[in-house]
Amino acid sequence: MSYISLEKIEDWNKILEQSHEKPVLVFKHSTRCSVSAEAHEAWLHWIEKSKGEAVDTAMVRVVEERPVSNAIEEQLGVKHASPQAILVRGGKAEWHTSHWNITETALVDNVR
Repeated sequence: MSYISLEKIEDWNKILEQSHEKPVLVFKHSTRCSVSAEAHEAWLHWIEKSKGEAVDTAMVRVVEERPVSNAIEEQLGVKHASPQAILVRGGKAEWHTSHWNITETALVDNVR
C-alpha cells in the first residue's frame, strides 16, 4: 500500500498542484489520538482495497508536521480537525469529513 507522506510545505504544494491532474485524498492523522488511530486503520484498508486507482493518497501527521497541516487548512479553507480526510481536486477541497465519520464505507462512497 502506498501513500505520500507530507513532511514539508513543499510536499504539500506539489500534491496540491498534482490535484489538477489527478485527485488526491489527504488524511490528517494525530499520532496521539485513539479516534485517529481507528480512522487511520480504515483509511489504510481503503487504500489496500482500492489500490489507489482513482486518486492519489497522502498523509500528514498533524503533531509532527504542524506547519504542513496549517498550510492545508489555510489553502483549502477547510477548518482543521484530526483525524480528517479531504478530497482535493483541481486545487480545491471537493469533500471532507472527520473523526468517526472516516470509515471505509464513507471513503468508498465519496472518493472517486
